[in-house]
Amino acid sequence: MQATPTSARNKRWFACLLACTALLATRCSGGNVPTRDLGTDIDEVAATLIEQPLLHSTSIAVVYRGKEFIRHRGDMETGKPGPPTDATRYEIGSLSKTLAGTLMANAVLERKLGLDDDVRMYLDGAYPNLEYQGEPLRIRHLLSHTSGLPNMLPERVNTLLADFTDRRTPRDLNAVYAGYGKADFFRDLHAVEIHQSPGKEYAYSSAGTQLVAHILEVVYQRDYESLLRGFLRDAAAMTGARIRLSDAEAHQLAVGYHSDNPVPTTPMPQLPWGASGNVTASVPDMLNYLKFQLAGGPVVTESHRTLARFDAEFSIGYFWNIVSGDRLKGVYYAHHGGVPRSQCYIYILPRYDLGIFVITNQSGDQTAHAMEAAIDTLVERIAARENVGARDLSR
Repeated sequence: MQATPTSARNKRWFACLLACTALLATRCSGGNVPTRDLGTDIDEVAATLIEQPLLHSTSIAVVYRGKEFIRHRGDMETGKPGPPTDATRYEIGSLSKTLAGTLMANAVLERKLGLDDDVRMYLDGAYPNLEYQGEPLRIRHLLSHTSGLPNMLPERVNTLLADFTDRRTPRDLNAVYAGYGKADFFRDLHAVEIHQSPGKEYAYSSAGTQLVAHILEVVYQRDYESLLRGFLRDAAAMTGARIRLSDAEAHQLAVGYHSDNPVPTTPMPQLPWGASGNVTASVPDMLNYLKFQLAGGPVVTESHRTLARFDAEFSIGYFWNIVSGDRLKGVYYAHHGGVPRSQCYIYILPRYDLGIFVITNQSGDQTAHAMEAAIDTLVERIAARENVGARDLSR
């Protein structure tokens, strides 16, 4: 799930990014290449990030031209000394969607299914509602958030998320999803109404990601989590990514804070498949994910392929936001993740052979903005190292 209403949030996010990077490019245009270690820059960015109101701690992973950095700063709990560590397990929220997209890209390359398949091919029973004026929902529509499905099922959750920072939201989410399983999801899916032609309009949908997980289970005849863990272990050396935790693993889960509540809150409730927002991982796991993304390869290349273009600057791949036209960053791939007690970002910037993952154990209406500023600062400093301002940035 996303931490705020997403269609509006994405518009604000991309507008902010473009404005910020224009300023950064101006400031970088005449600079000299710094000589100090990049790790020092990351330390400074992490320290500045946790100075923001309500932020307790942060972890940052960076891969830059083959060099790897992990930094942890702050204390997980107010008044209790104890920073996050490499063993800390974080809820990565909607970054989980990029993992589902990666699995779907692999399935497409293995010819297990096709992007233009009617999703009803993989559902039991009749779903005449999953079309609009004779045009069915197709797999590509799920991956590009153009299906017209609601953000969350059951639909009453969307009302709760409209006021995400209300202190009652975590409690109310837990109540809705207590005992909510796959049968409940399909019951609610039968009641969905599609009000627009699929493939035309962007409408963020975690429910669509859940449906992707179901389709993967059908074509591989395995449960989604075992598919995910097996692929990530073998392809990306991510051995610790999980959807459901054992008792021992649950003790590693980061404590976190919702909005301005000084009392730690509960984890994100379990969704039927967990593909849209229930993955947990350590920062070393996420560093390996950055390396996997930067290495390219057929699956990554397919997952980054544009499936829907909305304007000259914004398109969608296999759940990846693809941003172009940015003078400093070039074409890059990004995603935000948010649950009631953590938020994070992942950025893949091929221009610099650079991957950045930032996470904090607080989730409020200004958390994403603070992380965006941190990422912009890192990119600015790396661009200065490469003297980007003196080069032709049109490529």
